[in-house]
Amino acid sequence: MYRFKKEQQIVKIAKVKIGGQPGALPTVLAGTIFYSGHSIVENHLKGIFDKKKAELLVNIQDSNSDETLNPSIVHIFGTTAESIINYINFIVNITDAPIIIDSTEQKVRMHAIRYATEVGLADKIIYNSINMSISEDEKKELKQSNIDTSIVLGFNAMDSTLQGRMDLLENGGKLLDVGLLDIAKTCGIKNILIDPSITPLGDGAGVALRMSLTAKAKWGHPIGSGIHNAPSAWNWLKEKKKEDPYIYKMCDIGSINIQQMAGGDFVLYGPIDNAQYAFPMAAMTDIMLSEATSDLETETANQHPINVLV
Repeated sequence: MYRFKKEQQIVKIAKVKIGGQPGALPTVLAGTIFYSGHSIVENHLKGIFDKKKAELLVNIQDSNSDETLNPSIVHIFGTTAESIINYINFIVNITDAPIIIDSTEQKVRMHAIRYATEVGLADKIIYNSINMSISEDEKKELKQSNIDTSIVLGFNAMDSTLQGRMDLLENGGKLLDVGLLDIAKTCGIKNILIDPSITPLGDGAGVALRMSLTAKAKWGHPIGSGIHNAPSAWNWLKEKKKEDPYIYKMCDIGSINIQQMAGGDFVLYGPIDNAQYAFPMAAMTDIMLSEATSDLETETANQHPINVLV
């Protein structure tokens, strides 16, 4: 097992701590809700959904977090400005967990930024994400907001190698005038969460694991990913799913452990519907990491699975 020479940052969003040396803090888990195709959503444009089912899903994630001591985050995905505001308002009233705001539409994300600042929710928000496609308007919106936590995405469309991804963060990687880390700072982001960017299996997925270790060793920022996107995009696994859905689920949720072993501090584990499987899986790995680093001057936090589950 390993310990980084570089001092590892620990950031705090709401009451959740993320980062540190392997084995010190429990892995933070984020389940996605209101995603495209989510059965509880009745109208993605207006943000109309089954509130009872949504609350149950969030409560299940919270209860698993309470039992294992792995902190939780709610990852909200909105299609329109109207829908993402409805989702934010609902989630903040049923849980104290931080919220990741996400959308494929830049205007939707920017609207959520403004709203969170206006209503005093910025300290609970994680922006997803500062990436190679960030516009000047988006930078301006972030800078004017009170949001100080963001995921910084290492996806480099021109060079998906380890060096290409690292360069994108450090100097712009021939795509931007400056690196994404500097852009984040100019946008007022104090809490940087690095996502190495998960690509499909066969298209460099494993590079993200090398970057996880390399980025933590170089910069010390917390790191994590939506690693389940690798198996979920695996065509062979999709075919196996037709034979037995559990094969798919095992690979999908089991990928959490891979990111943890590569120094991951947080994992976007996919649909929040899988919370009952994701949290025990992550807790098991956290316990083993704590035991494996016990002689490396790594102090395990009191609020850690090892102190309640063994």
